[in-house]
Amino acid sequence: MLAIKKTIYTWISKQFMDGCSSYNSLDVRKGCRSKEQARAVFEKGNVPHAKGEIFLNPMRAHRFAKQHGFPLVIKPNVSGFSRGSHFPITNYMELWKAMFFAKLWWPTTVVEQYLKGNNYRVVVVKGEVMSVIERYAPFVQGDGQKTISDLIDQENKIREEMGLYPCIHPLSKGSVTKNFLKKKKYTLDSVPPEGEIVNLFYRISLAPGGVVRTIKKETLPEENKQLFIDVLDMFDANILGIDVILEKGIDQPYQNQKCIFLEVNSRPYLKMHDYPRYGEKEDLSPYFEKLDGLEISQADIF
Repeated sequence: MLAIKKTIYTWISKQFMDGCSSYNSLDVRKGCRSKEQARAVFEKGNVPHAKGEIFLNPMRAHRFAKQHGFPLVIKPNVSGFSRGSHFPITNYMELWKAMFFAKLWWPTTVVEQYLKGNNYRVVVVKGEVMSVIERYAPFVQGDGQKTISDLIDQENKIREEMGLYPCIHPLSKGSVTKNFLKKKKYTLDSVPPEGEIVNLFYRISLAPGGVVRTIKKETLPEENKQLFIDVLDMFDANILGIDVILEKGIDQPYQNQKCIFLEVNSRPYLKMHDYPRYGEKEDLSPYFEKLDGLEISQADIF
């Protein structure tokens, strides 16, 4: 049975988790698998997080919307890379549509309040912050002359010249992009004003063309660093990728702004930290040397 579990986990890692770290024990990974588990730990540790519910029956999400209002987020209770996530949801029609697609990924689903702000992945190891990146949904910036189609071509050429592929994906001109632009009264032939940011999709994940920017760790206030380290200790982990949204920015104390911790990742995708579209690539090798020296309990079993 043990050999079968190892074989299955090896296959899962190769197929779905290429580029993800593996430095936590089986017990830690089990404790980080769902949004519900993370929410319970955040609640116990007084970590700021969004109000939300885990539901099987869609009517619970409908009642949550009536009680708390919009905007909201719908996402599978168990997933990765933002798969099945939908936000910001601003009305009941969008809510029901999002629930349908989220449940294609996982039967139990999360509904929670949405905060518009800056989205970060903070990687923490024992006693220190390893890396911080800000994540962006796919976008182009208008110059008052080029069409959105031309701006997409220009951006994709820059990404290719920077050697970001295949970790970072090219921007798409497909039906998903066209439909998203249509909601904003734009087409691929539209010419956005100079300086205007035109989002091409709502998700921040890499697959639809999202990008990352490195944040210098020394710009984080000490209280922010300590909170991230405390969260790592709450899960008794060696490493965590912590997803957090801060209304004003991670360079300001979290107590002085709206702040929502979303989830923790026990096998964070560290490969994307080597391919920033903005900011400088960090040398993370000293951290990997320490992590590679750890003895991990049942690291090869799911």
